[in-house]
Order: sequence, then structure tokens, then C-alpha cells
Amino acid sequence: MLPARDALTICFAHVAYRLGDRFAARGTGLASFEVRTRDELDARIGEADVLVVSGLWRNDLLPKAGRLKLIQSISAGVDQYDRAALQTHGVRLASAQGANARAVAEHAMALILALTRRLPEARDNQAKKSWRGMIGDLTQREDELGGKTLLIVGLGRIGGRLAQLARAFDLHVIGVRRDPAQGPNGADEIHALAALPTLLPRADIVALTCPLTQETENLIDAAALGLMQASAFLVNAARGRCVDESALAAALARGAIAGAALDVTRDEPLPDTSPLWRLPNAFITPHTAGETRRYEDNVLDLLMDNLERLWRGETTLSNQVV
Repeated sequence: MLPARDALTICFAHVAYRLGDRFAARGTGLASFEVRTRDELDARIGEADVLVVSGLWRNDLLPKAGRLKLIQSISAGVDQYDRAALQTHGVRLASAQGANARAVAEHAMALILALTRRLPEARDNQAKKSWRGMIGDLTQREDELGGKTLLIVGLGRIGGRLAQLARAFDLHVIGVRRDPAQGPNGADEIHALAALPTLLPRADIVALTCPLTQETENLIDAAALGLMQASAFLVNAARGRCVDESALAAALARGAIAGAALDVTRDEPLPDTSPLWRLPNAFITPHTAGETRRYEDNVLDLLMDNLERLWRGETTLSNQVV
């Protein structure tokens, strides 16, 4: 059972997010504290009934967390949590799925525009004070989105929002989701994941907005890249491990696809040794798609909803995982 309001203590644990400040501004009267490092979390985890955390979490904290009843993840992804261990210790887990859906979809659309309008190249030219001349080669010019085909892999909240944005640019949207019977969610077509090999050759742009699962790990590998058009772009706003980065780097280097924009990578930060840093047709943003000025408040909305559910004696959480 969750402690009563006057006995509850919440720990906010993140290296940068201002969750404590934003929570204090709500005037809830609930006790809370904030930590910024793993060492601080190690030292104070035993004080927390509720933990709001993402990257600082380690499963070996559980034996020290004698009071812990609820983890509200700051991130939509929850693959860092040992679900069986949480169940054993009687700790509930909820994700932040949906908190950044609009932001990530907007970022994915921005990456699509950046690739088609060659904005990274323009920024590089600006740094060099280089005014690019007019181009005769049609394949090297900026392009228009209208009439092109966008394949969205993962048609949940983020993918559905991206589909809406894409259709405003007159893109034809093909959606792929685990259960096509759930509907198109804004796409013009809807297919199962098994149809991906037949869909990749049709796409001018492939956007990943799917969760990381056994089915989606290394989903875009050398074989998948080989099915894409040489003029196609790949956008990854899902998880780094959904893409075989070695195969992607090789495909980009030989021009097998036109370019890729990645907000996520297999290892983060992306290692200095990765060839992706040096490829002119790779565009990288540092996993910032969901990091907006509203993000803390979006997560806190989910947290308060789940606290109220537990205080009312409800057994189902919003975005329940465990």
C-alpha cells in the first residue's frame, strides 16, 4: 500500500531535469527531494516511497529501497528495469509513454525536413562561409515532400502523431504496427511488421518510432537497407538498437541510401570511434527529441495521476508496466 499523503516521500533522480523545481511550483504539500548522481541515489534510495527516475536507475538499488512502492519512469522506454525483480520486491512501475509523443513526432518531422532540404549541409557551409552555387545535377538539389511516401514503423502515439504531421505535407503514409487491427492511426495504409520487406522498396523515407522489442532489435539491418531505394532516407527516433549501425554506416558510405538522421544510437553518447560522426550524409541529434521545456510537467502529470489512482485504491496505473 502507498503511504498516506502526509507520510509519503518522493525522490526525483536525474542528472539534469528540473523535476524538483517544477514539482515544488505545484504546491502539493508532498515531501520530496532531488538527487543528481548515482552516488546520491545510492545513499538516499532508502528514504523514498516513490522514485521518479530513468538513466540513474540500476537494478542493484532494489535491496536498498526498503520503502519503495512506485517507480515513475521519466522515459517512455523501460528496458533498464528488471520487471521480475520489481515484482518480487513489491514495486510498481509506470512508464512515461506519451509524455513526449508530440515532441518526438515534431522532431522526427524536423529531421525529415532537414534531410530533404539539406539543412545540415547548409549549416556546414555557413561555418565555412561558403555560398553554394546553383546545382545542375537534380539528384543533388533540395527536394519537396509532396507526393513522396513515408513508411512509419511503429504507429503508436508518436507514430500516429507523425502520420498526422506528414499528411499535412502531402506525404503518402504507410504505417506498420504490431496489430494492424488497431487501425491506421492517421496513416493511409496499415500493415503488420511481417510485411516490412515488401514495404521498404516503396518508401522515400523510413521513420522508426517503435519500441525496442525482440522483434524490432536490429530491425533495420544490412538486408533491410538493401531493400531501400538509393534515394531514400532513414530517420530513427525509436531506440538505437533498432538499427544495425555498422550496416548503416557501410550503406551510407557507399551511397546505398541517400542519408540518415538519428536521434538515438546503440551506445550513448555515440563513441568517438563511430564512423557515423564523419559521414556527410549522416545527421545526428543527441537523443533530444523529447527534451522540451514542457517535459518535466508532462512527466509530473503522469506521476500525480498514478499517485491519485493508488490513493483511491485502484490497481491499474496509467502506462502500467509492473
